[in-house]
Amino acid sequence: MPMILVRSVRDGYAFRAYHAPAKGARKGGLVLVQEIFGVTDHIRQLCDEYAADGYEVLAPSLYDRQERGFEADYTPEGIAEAMKLRDGHDMADSVGDVQSCIDRFRDASSDPVYVTGYCYGGSVAWVAACRCKYLAAASGYYGRAIVDYLDETPRCPVMLHFGKTDASIPPDWVDRIEAAHPEVQVFRYDAGHGFNSDRRKDYDMTSAELARQRTLAHFAAHRTTPPPRRDQFGNPV
Repeated sequence: MPMILVRSVRDGYAFRAYHAPAKGARKGGLVLVQEIFGVTDHIRQLCDEYAADGYEVLAPSLYDRQERGFEADYTPEGIAEAMKLRDGHDMADSVGDVQSCIDRFRDASSDPVYVTGYCYGGSVAWVAACRCKYLAAASGYYGRAIVDYLDETPRCPVMLHFGKTDASIPPDWVDRIEAAHPEVQVFRYDAGHGFNSDRRKDYDMTSAELARQRTLAHFAAHRTTPPPRRDQFGNPV
């Protein structure tokens, strides 16, 4: 499927997004947020798989403002370049791009809209769940930066997935997330970081499939979009 252009509600920038139309009966829209490596063939494959499950999917290319069309592999050189872009990237831009995708879905349909994300995208999914309007539910995978945003409160039901042997996310960080937000479903798997990607050495098929089934069930259980929060004047915030 082709990349399409989506205009940011934050700064008007036209970023690219991979678009996978839903197969069969449409269940809703899904914003799928990339790893640090960009909208790679792995991310596109995930989009196609969710599309086969009935979700229309958009995967925004978050680094387009820095390097349009960036994709990296899992070599040390690729990881270093991806981390350089991530470290120079503004979380507010990522969340704004997610909101732009949400709005695009809502302009075309009244169906619910969801978000999921992996690695850096798992952190973005958490912040988007806290800041974005009109999300029905969120599912985030091994988001290392979630602990930096624990003072924020999700606007929609959230599910999180972590590997027990993830060297980049210590177990006590996951404990902190659970303690700060007992309303959030947190699952721990006998796996490491990136266990969902069959391109990575820490891929664990059993954990990946279980997390996927839990995510699909989570989305199916939340098919009503919560109303936006409103300020004292009744305006959405």
